Amino acid sequence: MWEVPDPDGRTVVLAFGRWRHIVEKHATLRRRRAEVLLAVSDPEDRIPGRRPSEEFFYGRATPPERWIKVVVHFEGSRGHIVTAFPRRWIP
Repeated sequence: MWEVPDPDGRTVVLAFGRWRHIVEKHATLRRRRAEVLLAVSDPEDRIPGRRPSEEFFYGRATPPERWIKVVVHFEGSRGHIVTAFPRRWIP
């Protein structure tokens, strides 16, 4: 399990099971865990998610993708990374 603070000082956790889910679905992220965590701790952009307790974090990615999108679900001052995937653009 890995933890990073988001820009608001909330702790965000990436559990082993979630990391396995991410790399099984998006193999290009396999060696880019640090980029996923950096997208949360120092995002280029972030927007509200589809649910009130959800937020989307965007970080720069190494080519060929331009961005990594990280979906975080918050419960109080603690967040859990639900998934992450490469993106070519920020919506």
